[in-house]
Amino acid sequence: MRKKVTVVGAGNVGASCALWLAAKEIADIVVVDIVEGVPQGKGLDLLQSGPVEGFDCQITGANDYAPTENSDVVVITAGFPRKPGMSRDDLLMANYDIVKNATEQVAKHSPNAILIIVTNPLDAMCWTAKHVSGFPRNRVIGMAGILDTARYRTFLATELGVSVESIQALVLGGHGDTMVPLIRLTSVSGIPLTELLPKERIDAIVDRTRNGGAEIVKYLKTGSAYYAPAASAIEMVESILKDKKKVLPCAAYLEGEYGYNGLFVGVPVKLGASGIEKIYEVQLTSEEKAMLDKSAAAVQDLITVIQQKTAN
Repeated sequence: MRKKVTVVGAGNVGASCALWLAAKEIADIVVVDIVEGVPQGKGLDLLQSGPVEGFDCQITGANDYAPTENSDVVVITAGFPRKPGMSRDDLLMANYDIVKNATEQVAKHSPNAILIIVTNPLDAMCWTAKHVSGFPRNRVIGMAGILDTARYRTFLATELGVSVESIQALVLGGHGDTMVPLIRLTSVSGIPLTELLPKERIDAIVDRTRNGGAEIVKYLKTGSAYYAPAASAIEMVESILKDKKKVLPCAAYLEGEYGYNGLFVGVPVKLGASGIEKIYEVQLTSEEKAMLDKSAAAVQDLITVIQQKTAN
């Protein structure tokens, strides 16, 4: 029997997730959205590209969660996108309600699913999904570090004139301006980055990485990035459903790792059939740890706001 993946949200990110999933023939796909006709239409359109692209999988669009029953993985992309001048944090309470409702439905229809959260502000939405679902921490994972690392690798490859595949890099922390690219562990086929670029160029690329999402929002004006976020989420789905055990930077719920408790923070994890199978604790320098502390504090601030507003 084929695996089943549900994508919640049929906007640009959700539709792109469905496209990557179909192209890789990873699973049958259900796309859910509250807007009548949109998931059905996009699902049918994508299904009809199968004969051309040579993939065989079922693609269903729905406005309710009944067809999602017993999904293996659920990718939650639904939410309001960022607009120019808007921070991820501005989205907080609006998207809290969306993720809360979606998670309740997912937990009801697919109690054994692994949740991958893409909705911003990412780390706080992961906390929401775990809090609402009651799922164990290995089954609630945030897509952030893969995207941030991909942006970092892209900018470095462009700067150096080399293949993106030659760049090894790791970005930790929250998905936002406080992310922590580990320059010390960045290399080009094993050659330390610091031997190839001067500090000022590395600093400029790190800064561009931190503002990578905002740069795209500025260009698009009416939306935010979707191709790379979707591709990043599907790399996670593929590692889980194929039990590839890739080590990827993801938002994971920490219970003492790195000195944090009860927070989702971007760290390297092993992704396999049961979701997060291992959290890797990288030995950080005092400067790196200070930056990660700042990132974790920013996540905690958002969760505190949610707790205060939902307690009233």
